[in-house]
Amino acid sequence: MDQNISLFIAFGAGFLSFIAPCVLPLLPSYVSYITGLSFQELTQEFDRGRIKIITIKHSLLFIAGFSTIFILLGASASFAGKILHDYQNVIRKAGGILIILFGLYIMGLLRWSFLSREAKIGFTRKPSGLWGSYLVGNAFAMGWTACVGPILGTILLYASTTGSVGSGIKLLTAYSLGLGLPLFITSLAINSFLVHFKKVQKHMRLIQIISGIFLLAVGVLIFTNYFSIISSYLQSWGIGWMRG
Repeated sequence: MDQNISLFIAFGAGFLSFIAPCVLPLLPSYVSYITGLSFQELTQEFDRGRIKIITIKHSLLFIAGFSTIFILLGASASFAGKILHDYQNVIRKAGGILIILFGLYIMGLLRWSFLSREAKIGFTRKPSGLWGSYLVGNAFAMGWTACVGPILGTILLYASTTGSVGSGIKLLTAYSLGLGLPLFITSLAINSFLVHFKKVQKHMRLIQIISGIFLLAVGVLIFTNYFSIISSYLQSWGIGWMRG
């Protein structure tokens, strides 16, 4: 399947994961945990240079940690899809239906108790040093939370239909950037985040609905194979940038 618009969709999925109700409200706690700095230190006005350097180092290692796991998952999904190449049409349609169900779940129209359980691999105490932040990033990626799981699962399902390990790696790299870039920016501007978060928090239900609609649209496109049609159209205009 052509993937001319896939990177943009994967990046958007990563951003939707960032603003999901199970990630965004916990961001200050994550930043404090991975940096080893107290909330008071993160928000103080003096010694900002030292705090910023610590935050940059640990945030980048944390992002690298979850990106590693996501990219490996993407490569594995694509590899599995390649092995099952003869069943690609069935996988595509089944994946499209599952993604549509994910969308309905995110919107609150379906209730699946097994998705409401969090499967976390965490640490009672953060491992010390920069390596510790990388390990915490690994653990974060393997914490299949109710609201991130369906969005990430959507990209993995799509990756499985590409039949190319390289495509799966690119898709999950784009997803990781969509999640990691705003997380990194926010960690550096934690004070501004706290000021604006109260405004964003009022619209969490709207964010869930938008995320659900996004998944519904992707699910329909995959089920009907309209991705290929759109990709062919973009390719004819010289817009396509990614091949499977």
